[in-house]
Amino acid sequence: MAEVTAAMVKELRTATDAPMMDCKKALVENDGDMAKATEWLKERGISKAAKKSDRVAAEGLVGFKIADDFSKATVVEINSETDFVAKNEGFQNLVLKTTEEVYEKNPSDVEGVMSSEFGSYFTETVAKIGEKIELRRFGTLEAEDDTVAMNGYVHSNNRIAVIIKAKCDSAKTAAGMRDVLKQVAMHASAMKPTTLSYKDFDAEYIESETKGRIEAIKKENEELARLKKPLKNVPQFISMAQLTEDVLAQAEADIKAMLKEQGKPEQIWDKIVPGSLARFIDDNTTLDKEQALLDQTYVLDDKKTVAQAVEAAAKELGGTAEIVDFIRLEVGEGIEKKVDDFASEVAAQMG
Repeated sequence: MAEVTAAMVKELRTATDAPMMDCKKALVENDGDMAKATEWLKERGISKAAKKSDRVAAEGLVGFKIADDFSKATVVEINSETDFVAKNEGFQNLVLKTTEEVYEKNPSDVEGVMSSEFGSYFTETVAKIGEKIELRRFGTLEAEDDTVAMNGYVHSNNRIAVIIKAKCDSAKTAAGMRDVLKQVAMHASAMKPTTLSYKDFDAEYIESETKGRIEAIKKENEELARLKKPLKNVPQFISMAQLTEDVLAQAEADIKAMLKEQGKPEQIWDKIVPGSLARFIDDNTTLDKEQALLDQTYVLDDKKTVAQAVEAAAKELGGTAEIVDFIRLEVGEGIEKKVDDFASEVAAQMG
């Protein structure tokens, strides 16, 4: 059997954010194989690799600029080592000017900015501030014509910026939807979607997430039971992409069988089945509701998804609208904090 070292446990902990002793057990169970150990943790609902908000370390600010006629918008993220520097007026001006540069010049990537004349200005300004500062990423959305609605939002801490873009049936509807899109941008700021729709998920990704997410709900139910609180329904699936016609037909048949077993009169089934089927879909689309903007429950109306809320708002204006793109940047997202003396902490618990 391969020796499980403190360094290996540290590496797995960094990759999955799982507790140290679980990481050690996973490596022991899988003979030191890092990939198999990661999968072992995920299958048991222990891995938290996708949720490291408490470990985000990079400081800095986002920049945001939108055209007066809402035809174009740009967001930029610039990182600093400390929050202190992020509050520096020189740093704030750098963010402002970089955002303007990206908005005006439409560079293809960070390298394009840094290799330009503006890149020299950026480097010189950083030298004056005296701390490691980096342009990390940026994005721009543009309206192809006046039937496209756009708006955005910058959170009050200047660490999160969002742009939302929707295709409408007319210029009138597009103009009327701007306030709604700002509200959707505020929703996205808080709810952290990573993609537009469940249709964007790769089948392999859904499959890899399914077992671990179901196990996580089972573990959550153990705690709810201990606290004598209502349990969550344990799903069979996690995405609408898995709910084929056959799956939904079987779910409906199961609901009717349960109603029959409960002795409910058949003439009232049509009043019960739609709600029960909607609950089944709700329980079996947890991945979509967490990560896909259009499929998330809208924070301003929890009876609708974001897609449904946008559709309803456009209908009130006498038209149609559909969100077709968005960009969300959060300072430091996915960058991990350096943990001092972590190896000795692991070694102490492995003794």
